[in-house]
Amino acid sequence: MITIIHGDDISSSRKYYIDQKTADAFSFEGEKVSLTDLVQILEGGGLFSDSKKIFIDDFLSKRKQGKETEDIVLQLNKYCKINDIFLWEGKEISKKNISLFSDPNVKIFKFPLYLFTFLDAIKPNNTGNLISFHEALKKSEAELIFFMLIRQFRLLLALFDERSHSVRHPEFISGSQDLPVGEAGILKQVQNDKNGEIDEIKRLAPWQKSKFKKQSSLFSLDELKSAYKKLFEIDLGQKTGTLNMSLEQAIDILLLEI
Repeated sequence: MITIIHGDDISSSRKYYIDQKTADAFSFEGEKVSLTDLVQILEGGGLFSDSKKIFIDDFLSKRKQGKETEDIVLQLNKYCKINDIFLWEGKEISKKNISLFSDPNVKIFKFPLYLFTFLDAIKPNNTGNLISFHEALKKSEAELIFFMLIRQFRLLLALFDERSHSVRHPEFISGSQDLPVGEAGILKQVQNDKNGEIDEIKRLAPWQKSKFKKQSSLFSLDELKSAYKKLFEIDLGQKTGTLNMSLEQAIDILLLEI
C-alpha cells in the first residue's frame, strides 16, 4: 500500500511518519532517489524479504518532473500491493498529485481551525487577544500556539513590508544566519535573493495573502517589529534556559503588550 502523509502541521505529520519506520526500512530523499535504487529493492530477492518498507521524503513537493520521475511513479504503483510505501511531504499536496498513485492511503495533518481563528483576530489594544489565547490553550499545547504566533507575525511583517515596497526586516535578524535555529524557526531566512519574499508567502493562495495584508494594516511597522522581536526573545530564552517564567506566562505578557 502507498501511504501519503502531508499537511501544514509538519511536526505531527513527521512524528507519524517516523513512528511507522522499522529497522529494516529503506529510506530515500525524494529529490535524489533514482529509479535504479528502487527497482533493485522492489524486484530484489535473496537477502531482502518478500515485503519491504520504503520511505521517501518530499518526492511530490521537491522532485523535478521528468521521465525518470514518471517511471518511479509507475514502479511504486506496480509494487504497492506487496510492499508498504510511505511518502512524506512537508506541506499539503494537491489532489492532482495524490491521484498519481493507485488508491493511496492519505493521512493529512492540519492545524486546528480554532487556532487560525485566534491568530486572525489578533490586533493592537484588544483584550480579546488574551481571552482567545486561553480558549486555545484548552485544546492545544502552548508550544504549538507559540510556533503559530511566530509564523503569523513573520507573515504579517513580510506583507507589511511588501505593501510599503520595502524588503527590510527587523534589525535583530541581520547577521543571524549563523545562529542555531530551532523548530519555531524564528531565525529562518526571511528573504530570497530575487524579491525579498519569504518562501511561505509564495505558497499562499491569493485569498490568504489578502487576509494577512488586511490584518497587517491594523498594525504599525514598529508594532509588528516589536512583537516579532519579543517572540524571538522568548524563543531564545527557552533554548538557553534563561526564560524566567512559563511559556504560557510569556505569551500572556506578549499579548497584553500588543
